[in-house]
Order: sequence, then structure tokens, then C-alpha cells
Amino acid sequence: MDHAARRARLEAATLPVVLPSLLSCDFGRVAEQLRLLKEAGVVAVHLDVMDGHFVPNISYGPGVIADWRKYTSCYFDTHLMIADPARYVETFAKAGSDSLIFHIETVDDPIPLIRQIHALGCQAGLSLNPPTPFEAIEPYLSEVDKILVMSVMPGFGGQQFDSEVLSKVRRIRQASPTLPICIDGGIKASNAASAVAAGVTELVAGSAIFRPDGDIAAAYHELQIAGAMGRGS
Repeated sequence: MDHAARRARLEAATLPVVLPSLLSCDFGRVAEQLRLLKEAGVVAVHLDVMDGHFVPNISYGPGVIADWRKYTSCYFDTHLMIADPARYVETFAKAGSDSLIFHIETVDDPIPLIRQIHALGCQAGLSLNPPTPFEAIEPYLSEVDKILVMSVMPGFGGQQFDSEVLSKVRRIRQASPTLPICIDGGIKASNAASAVAAGVTELVAGSAIFRPDGDIAAAYHELQIAGAMGRGS
């Protein structure tokens, strides 16, 4: 399955789409957990790339992503939490990423990088941290394929959801009624509906999916149902 097929399957998925973050999976059992995600109906996973500079943690790089690509046909939503994204987008595209999301805080002008990502055949996304205002991304909404709103400061999993960022989600949705909006950080069944009601279409969840009881399918479906409750709000 190629970029276009994986993208088409994501775009056909029922909203909100839940994207499990592999940062929280058992790295010693990734192939098995990717199989369980597929069996649960997951069409896309979120990949958190950290460099130890832009964020105070290090995760994994393109070599690991290329290995994971062998085991799944899921759409790879790759979040580049790195200080110099332009230097690495081609490598991540070749590794099998389908979207490349970089932070507005890392560039003076995101347009050249957005166009470079599109030229590589990937979708391009912009992310913004909780303190970063909506105005920082407003001029670029028509250029990108999605916006990723961080509801925690990036760098570590398992943090508490910051509901104040939903005001930014509402402003993005008002400015761009059809643009996919993803939210990442502390997402669980208790706050998924409020995020979706604000305008979110994609929910990134790590610890809420890869929970201690190991029932990935149950956790995934619970979050889907909880998020769907926000669509009528």
C-alpha cells in the first residue's frame, strides 16, 4: 500500500479518527502491537520524533520508522519535534512517513518547508505549543493539510490535558471549516468529547491506548465512542 492508498483510507475513516501514539507502546513488542492495532481497526498511527534539543527528550529516528513500515499499512503521521526539521524531512519521507508535521516555533517562514514536504509526496502539517497563539499559524492555514494543536508541552507522554488550548481549536475551526485539526497531549475518554466539540477531527492518544491491562482494542474503541459524543455538541 502506497502513500495515496494510506491517505485515502484515513480520509474515508469515521470522525473523529483516533491515532495511537507509538511513543507509549512496548518497544520490545512493536510488531505484535502493530498487529493488534490493525485488528482493532486502526488506520493511522502517530510517530513522535524527538531530538533532545527542541524538546528535552530523545525518541527514535527514520531508521526505526523504516523498520516499522515493514509491519503495517497504517498511515504514518510523523510529528517532528526537532529543532531543524528541514534538514530531515526527505529522510523521514523515504522511511515511509505519510505526513510530516513540524513546529511553527522552529521556523521563521514555514512556506518553503511546507512546499518541500508536498514535493516529497507527503502531507504537511503545522504544530503549535500551548503558549503559542493562534495568530502564529493563521497566515498558513490554506497551505497546510492539517494543524496539530499541542495540549501539553511536548517531550514526554502521560501529561495532563490543558483544556485552555481548546479556544485555539475553536479559532482554527472558525477560520478554516474543513481543515483537519489534530490534538495531542493527555487525551483520554474523559476529555475526547470536549476536544471534538471544539472542532478536533483527530485524537492522538498514547497512554490511554497502551494502558496497563494490555487491551488495546477496548481502549481504542472506548476513545472512539467518547470522541464521537462530541460531534453532536
